[in-house]
Amino acid sequence: MAQNSQAAGTEQKGSLSSILYWKSDLKEGSLQWVKEPLNGQVLMVLSMDNNCSATSFDMELCTEKLKSLGVQVAADQWRRLLQDAVLKPEVRRYMFYNSRAFQIAVAVVFYVSLWTNMYSTVQLCSFGRYWEASVLVTLAAVVVTVAVILVIDRRQRKINMNTDVRLAALNELLIKHSLILGITDALDGPHNVLQLWFVHFSPEHCLQTLAAHIRDLQRTQESGLRHSLDQLCVVLEAVVQPDPRLEEEQEEEASREESPLLSTAANKEPVTCNELLHLIPEGPPEVMAQQLLVIFSGCYVRLLVTGQLPRAVAGGHLEQSSVPCLCQFIQTTTLNTHQSCFMGR
Repeated sequence: MAQNSQAAGTEQKGSLSSILYWKSDLKEGSLQWVKEPLNGQVLMVLSMDNNCSATSFDMELCTEKLKSLGVQVAADQWRRLLQDAVLKPEVRRYMFYNSRAFQIAVAVVFYVSLWTNMYSTVQLCSFGRYWEASVLVTLAAVVVTVAVILVIDRRQRKINMNTDVRLAALNELLIKHSLILGITDALDGPHNVLQLWFVHFSPEHCLQTLAAHIRDLQRTQESGLRHSLDQLCVVLEAVVQPDPRLEEEQEEEASREESPLLSTAANKEPVTCNELLHLIPEGPPEVMAQQLLVIFSGCYVRLLVTGQLPRAVAGGHLEQSSVPCLCQFIQTTTLNTHQSCFMGR
């Protein structure tokens, strides 16, 4: 997987198959001309410093690269979707607090605090004065800290509703042009760097396979399928719309009473409630398959470029690759197929 791939040019034929682009590997110093990109191949990476709130992705460069890839998308449209997805201040703060740099800092603080508390407790016992006690405390603190880090790492391999799913609207737009996006973070010295990955992906084969699999599950395991899809949901805060008739009655009652010293209208706040939104509603298998591809694209790209996808036993729709394709990933992680197509690392 070449992580330093970039688009270089295009023939004027209006199709992705006519694109000529170059792929370079800085370690090998090689330059290779390719006629057509392969599924799962990185075409472009944009980086930004997440430590400074004033920085952003180079939108102009990205627009030019997309044009060179033959992606004719309205610039304002995809910029707005990208802004809403990952460039809002609250989303960037969330990604910083879930970044590797912050997790390392938390692990160090957790280890020091755990070791101090355990050592202080052991000192109250009679055997706490021996040097063996400090060794046991150190080993115990290390084991617990490593276990916590492994739990966090395992959690990072699952779909993140706050980042991966936020890219769904943008992926829904770009997947029509055989592109899917994912976002990762990396350490560059003291800086936390966000990276936006553009990966080539033609959805036709995965869409057909996934739709056929959903159709088969609807016929044989409908309740199990619905249970699996019900896990994919988000909680939304919605404003409760009051009953107009009730408002009129309250206004009439208030008009018959004496006017209060302080206006209640100024202190009146909208009433909100939490609503559960299912990301994959009931529908034809093709529509559900398309929605699943869009929802899981961000998570799939994130795991693909970081090398966290397991090896696939059966051949998927990624040419010359041992990792699963997107439909295999969805079948195994979400639809709970009985026969896993993955091998452990």
